[in-house]
Amino acid sequence: MSLQTIEETKEYIGLWVTEDGYIRHELLPNHRYDEARGSRESAYQGSYGVTGNHIDYKDDTGFTADGEFKEGILYHGGMILFKKQ
Repeated sequence: MSLQTIEETKEYIGLWVTEDGYIRHELLPNHRYDEARGSRESAYQGSYGVTGNHIDYKDDTGFTADGEFKEGILYHGGMILFKKQ
């Protein structure tokens, strides 16, 4: 029996935060994201795509980044983000 990927379960949708709450990624169901940093809401916005357990980001200025979902945690750009329940 194989485990489903986060792409299949859609469990990536929602708010992901660093342990200190400084970085907050909201992954929206329409494949858009809104990132807040500290008191700066909507610091970065753009689109994302999920393939398996991999996420690719492209912000509205053209900057790209990626990350991996592993055991319910998002690893992205040296950051560790947890899904807010």
